[in-house]
Amino acid sequence: MGDAALEAALMRTVVRVLQSLRGWILPALLLGLWEYTSHRDAAHAYAFVPLEQVLAALSERLSDGDLLHNLEGSLLRASLGLLSGVVFGIGVGALMATSTIALTLINPIYQSIRQVPLLGLTPLLGLWMGNGETAKVFIIALASFYPMVLNTYEGLRNVDTRYREVGYVYGFRRFQLFRRVLLPASLPSLFTGLQQAVPMAWIAAVGGELLFNVGAGLGNLMMQAETGARMDVIIVCTASITVLGIAMSYLASLLSAHALRWRQ
Repeated sequence: MGDAALEAALMRTVVRVLQSLRGWILPALLLGLWEYTSHRDAAHAYAFVPLEQVLAALSERLSDGDLLHNLEGSLLRASLGLLSGVVFGIGVGALMATSTIALTLINPIYQSIRQVPLLGLTPLLGLWMGNGETAKVFIIALASFYPMVLNTYEGLRNVDTRYREVGYVYGFRRFQLFRRVLLPASLPSLFTGLQQAVPMAWIAAVGGELLFNVGAGLGNLMMQAETGARMDVIIVCTASITVLGIAMSYLASLLSAHALRWRQ
């Protein structure tokens, strides 16, 4: 009887482990397909670099410090641009949601500029700001700014009318109503905007580094690798960007869970 209970407990443990690994099945299959394709012929080996070569390139770039130096540059740039875009996006979105005059003045310009692809603005930004850090950070901030404005505006405008009525019953003034009722109620929408802003910030960060090829950054390292036909280094840079983006999205999720812990 004891052996049967032990065997059942062991089976349950194995099932739980297998269930937890289900999310890795597709990535493992894709990696296997990649490795198989890379060993077909020379052309495939160039386009689909063998994984052992990618790992060797990762070790090489870590040992000479090149990867960490450029990774630090991209991370600082993306974080600064993201923070700027989030702060200004929340401010503009809140202003549009709480002021009819501001909505009338700002919304047409916002909607017009939002339709222009960010990379389409880079020639103008290059003329106005040069190709240094200011232009790169501004592109990232602009990419983060768009989703934050929209989600802040929608979140504040769609707050349940009953919450507003409770604020009026307590005699809240306009700022008190915003701080104690509207802002807390719109937090889910704001964090949705933050989750959208993180990948947009990284897309803009790498795009800006590729176009303004000055200073440290993973985009700059990728351009150098392309010039030297180092596909393995390009893949290492792409994987690094993926890891950083996932880590920042995870931190945003943790922040959201902490701020919204009152919801069940």
